[in-house]
Amino acid sequence: MGSSGSSGSSGFFDFDFQRKRVTVAGLGVSGVPAARVLHGLGAYVTVVNDGDDERARAQAAELEALGVTVRLGDAETLPEGTELIVTAPGWKPDKPLFLAAAAAGVPVWGDVELAWRLRGPDAAPWLAVTGTNGKTTTVQMLASILTAAGLRTAAVGNIGVSLLDAVLGEEKYDVLAVELSSYQLHWAPSLRAHSAAVLNLAPDHLDWHGSMEAYAADKGRVYEGNRVACVYNVADPRTEELVREADVEEGCRAIGFTLGTPGPSQLGVVDGILVDRAFVENRHKNAQELAEVSDVNPPAPHNIANALAAAALARAFGVPATAVRDGLRAFTPDAHRIAHVADVDGVAYVDDSKATNTHAAEASLAAYDPIVWIAGGLAKGADFDELVARSAKRLRGVVLIGADRALIRDALARHAPEVPVVDLDRTDTGAMLQAVQEAKRLARPGDTVLLAPACASMDMFTNYNRRGDAFAEAVRELGAGA
Repeated sequence: MGSSGSSGSSGFFDFDFQRKRVTVAGLGVSGVPAARVLHGLGAYVTVVNDGDDERARAQAAELEALGVTVRLGDAETLPEGTELIVTAPGWKPDKPLFLAAAAAGVPVWGDVELAWRLRGPDAAPWLAVTGTNGKTTTVQMLASILTAAGLRTAAVGNIGVSLLDAVLGEEKYDVLAVELSSYQLHWAPSLRAHSAAVLNLAPDHLDWHGSMEAYAADKGRVYEGNRVACVYNVADPRTEELVREADVEEGCRAIGFTLGTPGPSQLGVVDGILVDRAFVENRHKNAQELAEVSDVNPPAPHNIANALAAAALARAFGVPATAVRDGLRAFTPDAHRIAHVADVDGVAYVDDSKATNTHAAEASLAAYDPIVWIAGGLAKGADFDELVARSAKRLRGVVLIGADRALIRDALARHAPEVPVVDLDRTDTGAMLQAVQEAKRLARPGDTVLLAPACASMDMFTNYNRRGDAFAEAVRELGAGA
């Protein structure tokens, strides 16, 4: 954890966009507002986009009416004279457009980098959150805590609210709670947060990053230049290693969070109480009570960890302990995140359709016992052996759905051969109703039927939201017939 001694880029004044030739890579939720903003700053903007569908043509027509050039169906070649590329975060670094830019010495920014450079001299500081799982929930918890402290704030970034809108809009904020993906961090070289957290690291998006090492390095960028606190997960040593490798401001501290008893400079849990031993006087002897575990909704272990990370960032910003408690009590999680749907005949039915990878599913499975587990979908290259081995003792039974269910079935055969498995050989959307009916047959009073697929949904459903909705609908139908 080295000291950088400088605060990084302070605003857009180091880059004059007037009459600069800027290429925006990709339309969509980030490209269209970026093109509008850049055009408004006086740049000559060309948008390139892979697709040439009806939606893209409609977006192109809107931009062309402003005077922006749009090139649909051709995003491989670098437009002549380009001096800067602003890219949608999901575009892979090995695309020919970016290789050509590197050869020509043209810088590439993401929309987060653009927003960072467009901040005014009195801009709100950023409290940033990244990690494989839990980002959205943690950022929403953080925003709730900051609001409870009377601060003007917003949850922005990868959460769906544009950082450009937050930075350039008329509303003035005291502080921003910012969710950042590994893609966004890859394209944000000069971002310097007030404080930041890496919640956890597990293999994900390796096809984009190329390796686990590259993925972790991009996550670790969130710590670069931090001024007050780098928050890490004591249970995940890789996050602490990223803190050690970061070049931060003089005086920036490493702050851990743990589900166990915290040491000095950590937040943790003691006798059902969330406590702070980091932002207190004489942290070697004293601790500050922040909230009760029951104030966290829902109080599953991984969600308590999210709450501790949010509390650490809020405390780094000077928020009082009472605001942590009040903010956590006021927080309501989004749908499809370990959401209790109903109890039917003494069995709880829980929707965690958002658990689209093995790391998220393991956290969800750790919250209940015993479980009838509904799993499966698109595996995205995942290996399920470790997940099944760690969760086997909690399983009453398993119902498998989706295209890659055989991978989970084989892992169950190796690590939980005594657990009954129902393998549904259908991938139509009606399979969910049958899955819930089979789960009911396996479950006993006191059990939890848990949808935590550990896989993506697109083989059967439009997205994980629709998959969760189908589960909830099936449970309601089950209850109606009980």
